[in-house]
Amino acid sequence: MKRIPIALQLYSVRNELKQDLRATLRAVAEMGYQGVEFAGAPQHEAEELKSVLDELGLPCCGWHTPFAMVQPGSLDRTVAFNRILDNSRIIVPSIPEERRRSRADWLELAAFFNCLAETLEPQGFHAGYHNHHVEFTEADGETPWDTFFANTSKDVIMQLDLGNALAGGGNVVEILRRYPGRAGTVHIKPYSVEAGRSDMMAGFRPIIGEDDVPWEQVFELCETVGGTQWYIVEYESDACPPLKAVELCLARLRAMGK
Repeated sequence: MKRIPIALQLYSVRNELKQDLRATLRAVAEMGYQGVEFAGAPQHEAEELKSVLDELGLPCCGWHTPFAMVQPGSLDRTVAFNRILDNSRIIVPSIPEERRRSRADWLELAAFFNCLAETLEPQGFHAGYHNHHVEFTEADGETPWDTFFANTSKDVIMQLDLGNALAGGGNVVEILRRYPGRAGTVHIKPYSVEAGRSDMMAGFRPIIGEDDVPWEQVFELCETVGGTQWYIVEYESDACPPLKAVELCLARLRAMGK
């Protein structure tokens, strides 16, 4: 099985990043993370980010890009920004609620993402979609996740967030098997089903390895049939200080042989 590098989704340390970009990225690099994924509308010039990333040896392996920034009037600017960063993965992390209320809505979104991927591919970029928990509640007899990915091309990255999927009742092993080659990047997020029964957010408190993600099966599928190029750690709970939490998560993954 192939060895997949591990990056950090910087939403995990968003407050630290706002306070001191360089120091936070340096801490992430010194922990041993091999790349980073940004989230949200850019807060710095692309040239500034690229300079710091190059200094620290951290490639940008993706950007969680707001849906508004991949619309026709904004896409050229988004592409130009990411080109400077040498980031090829433009991942949409959520869809406005009014655009995802029915199966028909999700079919429209699938068509939009197919067009987006077709537009980006000749320019050396890839479109992708990242889940929360809502994609696993049936709409008109089918989960939105299946409606979307059964109707998008293989060029649309399926960024499976493991913890979010478990929170929504999704079967992450089944998903990886059902969509081979689609999981270009995977969010390594812990989740405890039992802890989340009465309060979903409580389910996100455990560190990797103290949760209910079937890690061994997930890693085997990612490293054989998933087409996974990056594991991306994301930790969203206040159970542990953010920088300490992501350091512990990486240590657990290393102990698992990753």
